[in-house]
Amino acid sequence: MPEDIADAVLKEFPQPGDIDWHNYNRQTEIKLVCADEAKFGPVTRNLFYQLHSLPFLRFLEKVTGIENLIPDPALRGGGLHQIRRGGLLKLHADFNHHDATFLDRRVNILLYLNKDWKEEYGGHLELWDKDTSFCGDKILPVFNRLAIFSTTSESFHGHPDPLNCPEDMTRKSLALYFYTNGRPKGEADGIHTTIFKARPAEAFKGVFWRMGQDFAPPFLWRAARRLRERYFSGTIQKRG
Repeated sequence: MPEDIADAVLKEFPQPGDIDWHNYNRQTEIKLVCADEAKFGPVTRNLFYQLHSLPFLRFLEKVTGIENLIPDPALRGGGLHQIRRGGLLKLHADFNHHDATFLDRRVNILLYLNKDWKEEYGGHLELWDKDTSFCGDKILPVFNRLAIFSTTSESFHGHPDPLNCPEDMTRKSLALYFYTNGRPKGEADGIHTTIFKARPAEAFKGVFWRMGQDFAPPFLWRAARRLRERYFSGTIQKRG
């Protein structure tokens, strides 16, 4: 992307205390998310429009080989993402079905906006195999880098180790997801919400949490999470 556009988007990017972020703070994810377009700056808003445009869709289809991609203007799960020092996102396979349009999620794109980001800060996007036994690649989230990857029930990814950046820095990104009406039979694995999976020698606490993710119908699990975040936020530890 032209650097002046990336610079303008970074300049507009809200700090943790500037807006009302959705604050995820649990053992598998510590991050801030904003999908409310009204809180985006004008350059950022226009960039999202361009990334949802037909020319960009055709580009994505050519790069990924996936035809008839459909954008998500509602930015379900996407939008502005920001992670502070100590934050993380454990390995996971993304939710695979949009809960409003009922389309199949196929492609993720992540645009990173982190100037002067050093290797020792961590925060790499890690791409793992389906058994989470082998990390195939690590992508440093440096400024103006775009990551594009397909998402299935076996495409585990994340940045599972806490960020080690200075206190006055955050890991910033724009996240957009693209869908199709149906998916190849070989990828069909039932409808599910986000599936977190531990790495070797790693374990997640909470028997009920694990059982809920594994066995609850997706709409019940999703509703329970939203109810807790909306009405029982006091039970979720807040950062900052």
